[in-house]
Amino acid sequence: MQSGMLHAEDKDFNTAFSYFIEALDGYHTQDEPVKATAALQYMLLCKIMLNLADDVNNLMASKQAQKYAGQNLEAMKAIARAHSNRSLEEYERALTSYRYELGSDAFIRNHLRRLYDAMLEQNLIKVIEPFSRVEIDHIAKMVGLDTQQVERKLSQMILDKVIIGVLDQGAGCLIIFDETHRDESYDHALA
Repeated sequence: MQSGMLHAEDKDFNTAFSYFIEALDGYHTQDEPVKATAALQYMLLCKIMLNLADDVNNLMASKQAQKYAGQNLEAMKAIARAHSNRSLEEYERALTSYRYELGSDAFIRNHLRRLYDAMLEQNLIKVIEPFSRVEIDHIAKMVGLDTQQVERKLSQMILDKVIIGVLDQGAGCLIIFDETHRDESYDHALA
């Protein structure tokens, strides 16, 4: 199980998934339902992180998963549904509804935080894509978050070079620049 967790931390979710399968089989044969349920949760988490929500439903329908069915697996199913719908609101509802099931495990909690950030980035990019200049208030209304949270995330995305633009805090808007292509002759001249 630890090997799977290490691979998941390195974002190698396919390898992590195979380790979690082995862990599930081992815990199943040793009749340790709590650890088996955790391994199954981690397997579902890997599928969610790989954007394979259909596989989550297939896993949930398997014979082994039905043996360990419960609130923990329902929580993961709700997260998978929210992720496949690309809905931050549905995601936050699932986190609230299954606060204990999702918050009690540090491994799951950390990956769900990463997943939320990725979903927020995707939603923000989708909202700002048609604009060259857009008010931050408008973006916040479109994604259903408060203005400060959106502004903080946009500034992070600008620093990470996900968005090429600037925040005009005086006007309360985001100005997006066209992507400029780097002149290769400049790079060759420096070399």
